[in-house]
Amino acid sequence: MALMARRLVQLYAGLALYGLGIALQVASTLGNDPWDVFHQGLSLRFGLSIGAWIIIAGALVMLLWIPLRQRPGLGTVSNVIFVGLFADLFLWLLPEPGNLAMRWTYLVVAIVVGGFATGCYIGAGFGAGPRDGLMTGLAARGHSIRVVRTGIEVTVLAVGWLLGGTVGIGTLLYAVAIGPLAHVFIPMLAVKTPVKEEAPVEAPPQPAAA
Repeated sequence: MALMARRLVQLYAGLALYGLGIALQVASTLGNDPWDVFHQGLSLRFGLSIGAWIIIAGALVMLLWIPLRQRPGLGTVSNVIFVGLFADLFLWLLPEPGNLAMRWTYLVVAIVVGGFATGCYIGAGFGAGPRDGLMTGLAARGHSIRVVRTGIEVTVLAVGWLLGGTVGIGTLLYAVAIGPLAHVFIPMLAVKTPVKEEAPVEAPPQPAAA
């Protein structure tokens, strides 16, 4: 029970921090990560908040899991719902960065927080987020995960930019830094489940000597 409680706390803390990272990067106005360029573009063009579009896009992406035979977990469903809610909450709470130095502070903190948050919710072991699951599902069909990820992110980045989403130095820095940060934080924060020790197998009785 204690282990399960720790995993749940880590999952939802990670999702909250992920929303904070999105809000910080959007508020910096120095460039969003590719998916949030897309979400912001949809928000600017069609209304609703960025968080609402994060939820809608996540739900639609999760529907694509069906033909890929991917199974969502608690973390997947929670990711769809809570990241958008937390992103909107923190966008409302965060003060506007008043100068360029503060905007850069927002951006750097956003990227580090995003890497840590990724380690938290993936390390909790409740399943991948909808976008990550789409990539791994396509990769399982024989495609390179690097090619799949690049193709998806370039596509959403281009569409988001055409819709008016913010592309800038922050977009490039996020793309360069998030992989190494996740590489550090995911194993660091992975919850290790205890391995049950098997009872020793007794040797069969030896026949008595003649």
